[in-house]
Amino acid sequence: MWEIAADGTKRFLHGDDAPGLAARAALDCGRFERDDEEECFFDEEVTCYNCRWRRWTAESFTCLRKDG
Repeated sequence: MWEIAADGTKRFLHGDDAPGLAARAALDCGRFERDDEEECFFDEEVTCYNCRWRRWTAESFTCLRKDG
């Protein structure tokens, strides 16, 4: 589901059209923090698409929340 970079950031491998996987990833993470309302991308509450730690890329998004 993720490609992990040397600096600990993670790139979501399924783009911006995989709502079920993004929701599962947010639940599995346990560190989800909802972004400001105007920054939310998807109607579902708990999803990486709406997390304050995600940063959009051309293909998908990167999670800046590092494990540990």
